[in-house]
Amino acid sequence: MDYSILLKELENIAQQLGIKIRYEKGNFDGGYCILKDQKILVINKKLFDSRKSSIIARGIAEIGIDNLYIKPAIRRFIEDEVDKFSRGSEK
Repeated sequence: MDYSILLKELENIAQQLGIKIRYEKGNFDGGYCILKDQKILVINKKLFDSRKSSIIARGIAEIGIDNLYIKPAIRRFIEDEVDKFSRGSEK
């Protein structure tokens, strides 16, 4: 899987959902938050594209993707990442 392409697809979906993505440096992986009514995903910019994609996928899922057309392969990736995380095997 080409994670750079997947990452761009997920960034576009996040934009459609009104989620701002910020790539920052620090000692963290990242995650979704709401700051003063603004939806934000903060992601460590030093992570590999595969890890960034996973974090964005889970953030998108928190907002909800039921009413949005998403390519089947991308939707499956999002659902798989949520499932992995919920089982506690995110790493």
